[in-house]
Amino acid sequence: MSLLELQRRLTYGPIDSRRLGRSLGINILPFDRKVCTFDCCYCQYGRTMDRGDSFEGFPTVDEVVRAVEAALWQNQTLDAITFSGNGEPTIHPEFPAIVRKVRFLRDKLASAVPLVLLSNSSVSLNERVRQAISLLDMRIMKLDVGGQETLDDVNRPRRGITFDDIVSGLSGTPDVVIQALFVKGSVDNRTDTLLKEWIDALTRVNPLEVQVYSLDRPVPDKGLEPVGMKELEDIAELVRSKLHVKAKAYGR
Repeated sequence: MSLLELQRRLTYGPIDSRRLGRSLGINILPFDRKVCTFDCCYCQYGRTMDRGDSFEGFPTVDEVVRAVEAALWQNQTLDAITFSGNGEPTIHPEFPAIVRKVRFLRDKLASAVPLVLLSNSSVSLNERVRQAISLLDMRIMKLDVGGQETLDDVNRPRRGITFDDIVSGLSGTPDVVIQALFVKGSVDNRTDTLLKEWIDALTRVNPLEVQVYSLDRPVPDKGLEPVGMKELEDIAELVRSKLHVKAKAYGR
């Protein structure tokens, strides 16, 4: 099996998501490359070659609006409308304007369908971005680790992005759902010590819910291995016992 192909359109799917149901994807990033502030060891799209240093090839606000409107007319049965795509959607310089206009379209054409964001959380300290995120119905934000050293090993952030800034941004974002991917092998983020650090970070964030999962697709680092369902369930139970919030494990 090969790595996942990049999305070649502004909207894609609907896809059957194990967490969101029938989800219409919105890709507000270029079609020819992954653009992300992270270079996660497990990314289904492979290595990050563009860290968001330029905005060449990014779609305009009007292009996004036209594509979403057409997709909503064509797809009348949806469980979610999800900002995701070829990297980190909040990198787009017009992300706040896009969110406002897509929300207006959703209210007009599919009012019962939640607007969802899948984000790596790296831009959540930015006030403009955080205000836009707050307009969405579900904010699924990544936090795989509990400290800077493990962040550097697992997520490999762009220079200048720190673990403390990520946690501060998440702490100021209302009702976040934390997604956490656990791996073992060449990189491991689920030892007892690392899990304790992660739980401490979650306590600072105070999430609405935590979603725990592992590898489900081919990854660029061949030394990685998925974590089994029993261990994922144990991690979810640890979250429930320590934070007293909803936590669910998602297996393959």
